[in-house]
Amino acid sequence: MALILIIMILLPLFFPSEAYDIQRYGFIAYCNFSSKYTIPSPFKANLDALLFNLTDSTANSNNSFFNNSVGTAPDIVYGLAQCRLDMSAYDCGICLYRLALHALSQYLLYRSNSILSNNCDLRYSDRHFFSQVYLNFTTFYNDNNVSNPTVFREPLRKLMHEVTSKAPMRVTRFASASVNDSITGNIYGWASCTRDLTDAGCSTCLNYALPLVLEYGYSKGCRVFSVTCQVRFEIYPILAQPPPPLTGSYPSEVTLHQGNLNDTMKTVLAVVISLTVAIGLVSVIYFCWQKRRKFRKLIFLRDLQDDETDFTSAESKWFELSTLRDATDNFSNQNKLGQGGFGSVYKGTLKHGQDIAVKRLSASSGQGLQELRNEVIFVAKLQHRNLVRLLGCCLDNNEKLLVYEFLFNSSLDKFLFDNNGSQQLDWRSRYKIIEGIARGLLYLHEDSRLRIIHRDLKASNILLDENMNPKISDFGLAKHFGLNETQANTTRIAGTHGYMAPEYLMRGEFSPKSDVFSYGVLVLEIVTGQKNRGVVRYQPASDLVNNVWKHWNEGKALVLTDKRIGEGFPADQVQRCIHIGLLCVQEDPTKRPSMTSVVNILSSYSTSLPKPLIPGFFTRSSFIRESDEHSGNAEIQLVERRYSSESTTQLANSSSMNEISLSDIEPR
Repeated sequence: MALILIIMILLPLFFPSEAYDIQRYGFIAYCNFSSKYTIPSPFKANLDALLFNLTDSTANSNNSFFNNSVGTAPDIVYGLAQCRLDMSAYDCGICLYRLALHALSQYLLYRSNSILSNNCDLRYSDRHFFSQVYLNFTTFYNDNNVSNPTVFREPLRKLMHEVTSKAPMRVTRFASASVNDSITGNIYGWASCTRDLTDAGCSTCLNYALPLVLEYGYSKGCRVFSVTCQVRFEIYPILAQPPPPLTGSYPSEVTLHQGNLNDTMKTVLAVVISLTVAIGLVSVIYFCWQKRRKFRKLIFLRDLQDDETDFTSAESKWFELSTLRDATDNFSNQNKLGQGGFGSVYKGTLKHGQDIAVKRLSASSGQGLQELRNEVIFVAKLQHRNLVRLLGCCLDNNEKLLVYEFLFNSSLDKFLFDNNGSQQLDWRSRYKIIEGIARGLLYLHEDSRLRIIHRDLKASNILLDENMNPKISDFGLAKHFGLNETQANTTRIAGTHGYMAPEYLMRGEFSPKSDVFSYGVLVLEIVTGQKNRGVVRYQPASDLVNNVWKHWNEGKALVLTDKRIGEGFPADQVQRCIHIGLLCVQEDPTKRPSMTSVVNILSSYSTSLPKPLIPGFFTRSSFIRESDEHSGNAEIQLVERRYSSESTTQLANSSSMNEISLSDIEPR
């Protein structure tokens, strides 16, 4: 009966209706996975005692802060906890109690851990860390931008300089302020340090964080933090109003922390936390949580809304950061294979001689974390000869790394668009690549366990092995597509200029036919050896698709065949590939063939092909008098203006920023 009572008390706490109020209490955990303890052990007993002591003492302290140690070496445990100054004692206790429960379930057996949330922080370790400054920072930012960044930056800069200079001088190590500008509106800022830091230590930490948060001066909000300090700005009030008194009215000077935790609350906390020592029950709960979230060694929960679909965790190999540093010679430039929008790729060699490719994602990129999540979930579940193989990943504080099989011949773009590389790519190899990419896409769209839309198919994301077999890579922008869905929409348009389908770029509509469009562009690039640069205003001939369409209608498509292929190529086969490419890039997505049809066409010459219709982003001005150029279709002119730049750009819509990278950047 007692065990049933324990389970009834504990299960709602481990599996609450709001999942720990994640939207309100988003948190990030930094855990040292290299040092463990056993159960039972003196260290575990000391940790249990410390967590209860921190939870109760911090909530009842005058400044919502407490640090302490329990035990003696080698089983001593150091701990620190603090809450926001605008929290009541009750809310502070609840917040810390949630983090303590999470630490004992998700990070059982690990001797050092730091869990930081919006409202409270909890740290413990077997090593003394009091008054030490840590400068590994993590950044959250709002991907909705302010309307006038140029005007917004100056009052923001003054505000953040004010709070970061005041916080170190205060006992609370906290400062907040706001500005109200007739143009920019309200801006709210704060800066804080853990209250064990000295004035100089707090100042050092905030001075490192300040330029990081100011980098996002175009955003509606940003938060930069380490385990010892944080800075934040928003366009809405960050701090809560003081809690209402239980009776009567507020005194003239409001005390933010009203009284102590009541006896009932203390009893609940004492019972719950002490019961976590029950090894069997905690082990079962720990196993369930690990089963559900095993791929997330780093718990990274944001209170900003995330509209991505969540999938069951994928099994992957975890690499230690030290292993990957050794393999890549500490990510040296000599081992760098390429640079992309989310980070850099390095060649590495493991101690047993295996060559690997390591993608090091940007330390402060929210998109980078999402890309890692996609890769781990999708690629680990997708197995096909024409898809790149993911070997594992690594999460270590700000480091986010993906480890792939190393492919000897690098990426397709280096062969197509490099004069020396193209000489090695004969027609037989090109046709093999066209077929292989088609089979890989067919698997993604129809034959895999997950129906996947790649959304970033391009030459630099096609890797080639030693036998020139193509492998589709980079699933950071991929989307899961339901079996019964024919089309989906997104407010975050992401992809590469020159490869995106018109319905996706203009309306955010994506489907398997969006990938078909990208495939068609790739086919035309493989045949011609030319990069599709998209529509550039006043230079319609620079667009490969337009140029091929023009020559096709004139019956001269074969003259665009890459001259470096040499003589004696099968003209009928080349003509058929151009025909397939034009069918895939048709403006109307319903007219584009499915990848099943494409694979059948490539493998059978008996299949007759329909006449291709007008391609997407077709520049009609290239077929009219130059004097009539400005009277073209308004939508097409809009696309031309958007594509008039040769540098990486972002396009805004009503609810988010759209990441669009140009096709001439280095491969990611």
